[in-house]
Amino acid sequence: MVKNHLDKNGSFTGSPKPPRSATSTEASRADQHSRNSSQEELDHSLNTHIEDAKKLSEDIDRFVESLSMCHDKSNPPEVPDSVDTFSKIVESRIKKYNSCENATRFCKMAEEDTCFIEAVTMLSKLTNSLSEFPSGSMTTRSLNLTSMVLQRAMTFMEEELRNLLEDSRVSSNSRILKNSSFNATNLLDGEQCDLTLSESSGEEEYPSYSPDVLTRMNRIASAMILAGYETECCQVYSISRRNAFSEQMKKLEFERINMEDVQRMPWDSLEGEITRWIRVVKSCSTTLFPGEKRLGDSVFSDSPMISRSLFSNLARAIVIQLLDFAEAVSMTKRSAEKLFKYLDMYEAIRDLIPTINESCSNECENELKSEISATGDRIGESAVSIFCDLENSIKNDVARTPVPGGAVHPLTRYVMNYLKYACEYKGTLEHIFQQHVKLEESNSPAKLKPTLEVETENESPHGSETVAGTTPFSIQLVTIMDLLDTNLEAKSNLYRDPALRHIFLMNNGRYILQKVKVSAEIHQVMGDTWCRRRSTIVRQYHKNYQRETWGKVLQILSHDGMQVHGKVVKTTVKERFKNFNTMFDEIHRSQSTWVVSDEQLQSELRVSISALVIPAYRSFFGRFRQYLDNGKQSEKYVKYQPEDIETLIDELFDGNSASMARRKT
Repeated sequence: MVKNHLDKNGSFTGSPKPPRSATSTEASRADQHSRNSSQEELDHSLNTHIEDAKKLSEDIDRFVESLSMCHDKSNPPEVPDSVDTFSKIVESRIKKYNSCENATRFCKMAEEDTCFIEAVTMLSKLTNSLSEFPSGSMTTRSLNLTSMVLQRAMTFMEEELRNLLEDSRVSSNSRILKNSSFNATNLLDGEQCDLTLSESSGEEEYPSYSPDVLTRMNRIASAMILAGYETECCQVYSISRRNAFSEQMKKLEFERINMEDVQRMPWDSLEGEITRWIRVVKSCSTTLFPGEKRLGDSVFSDSPMISRSLFSNLARAIVIQLLDFAEAVSMTKRSAEKLFKYLDMYEAIRDLIPTINESCSNECENELKSEISATGDRIGESAVSIFCDLENSIKNDVARTPVPGGAVHPLTRYVMNYLKYACEYKGTLEHIFQQHVKLEESNSPAKLKPTLEVETENESPHGSETVAGTTPFSIQLVTIMDLLDTNLEAKSNLYRDPALRHIFLMNNGRYILQKVKVSAEIHQVMGDTWCRRRSTIVRQYHKNYQRETWGKVLQILSHDGMQVHGKVVKTTVKERFKNFNTMFDEIHRSQSTWVVSDEQLQSELRVSISALVIPAYRSFFGRFRQYLDNGKQSEKYVKYQPEDIETLIDELFDGNSASMARRKT
């Protein structure tokens, strides 16, 4: 049997040692002799090859095997001297580590560190095997020694794991970035994969541990768990990672706020808190939780259940804190401006679920997923309530004064811009409304919400039956469109001039159509058929305007009634020119103050009016002017040349009451 010794540095060497006597007195003397070995002997053994330590381990391994094969526990085999020697070597190595000045002492001599961990692992196996024999047997003394050394080794490893976790982290000013490409299995198989730097960007990642540190933490954790110190190992790891996670939360400027303070907070302040909350949740989903999961899988690669359990405990503590804030927000007073923040919160919560599914233990996963989903549902219900409340806002907008010039009504602008921004969340709203319908069906199957179902059976006054889809959200969107149309119809009646009424409806209808066309999301819901139907309605308003305004003008310019018995009647010519001048002056004076802000629509109107009026006026002018006397009489009745009419038409719909005044001056 090869009996080993240790050098002054606690290295494993092969210096011989006198055999141990079977008597306790001799054993005590041998133990005392080992403790009082001279410094010269340790120095002499310094250069002995480390392979001798492996031979000693082989002896211990054979002894452990013999213990396992011993069926008579009352009669254990004799304990070889190598057991005591082995224990003292481990103890000496611990003393050497503790004498290092570095906070993390387990770091520089990789080969000896590896041998030390292997020795501790062997010591734990030996201690477990010795503990199977009754107290008072030949193994008791050795068991006491190995247990004592093993406990010291575990205390050292526990402290070393804490130091590695805390001292090897990047400084607090390091940035949180995207997921690392770190793979724990590859790392432990020897592939160099660093959590500190991203190969693609060269930037720091979370968490930032080098492969060497990860390997050491893994070996320490495995040794502690094998030795039965799983609780201590997990406690050190858990406390360190919770502290690290808290640091990241502080960097993201998120602080826990109680529910009462959230509900009392003014919206401007709460909106800022929600923005920070969303940033934290997204960081948890994309960076922090995946990073913690990878770290745990690396450190506890030999114990995947422990890794999942540790991550589950950490994730649960953080997620519950985040959900408490979301719950408080969902209970605040609802208003239209909150919709988009609610939708942002809903999406952040939704994206958190896959991370939990991939990382947590089954029991924690189911519990957390249920709580996350419940909070998301409450945020979603709040969003549905806010969106549907737009109906009441439209219904309650009862104006007594018309918008000057028949311009686009502020309600139209508000509703369409609101829908445009809302439809940027189309996928989310589709899902939320679908969940809302399911919830209502489960709570009250016989009383479904009318706006989500009944309206599909009735034809909308503006063609809602032509929309591309019939999802709960699209039905709600069409309901709002119909309410807006009805409201605008009522507001158009505030105008006494029928022509201006049509201009108002045309302006608002065109605005609605353009908003739908430029918003891909709204257009996707409403569809091409709806847009064509809306275009037809706008054109009809255009035609109605022309009929109301220019129909009487064309009657004046008609050639009918200008002749009696085949001869042109001069008085009739004079009357017609005079009536045309009066009517055109009135149209120009009033309609130059009307507003058509859409440049294309304004141009279309002017072109269509010119195409209608100018040819008729040229024809009338060319045919009947000759029947007026030259000179002052002609100027009295012929106020406009055909070119003047074209110029004046181009001044219509500018919203400028001074256009005619400028012309006169």
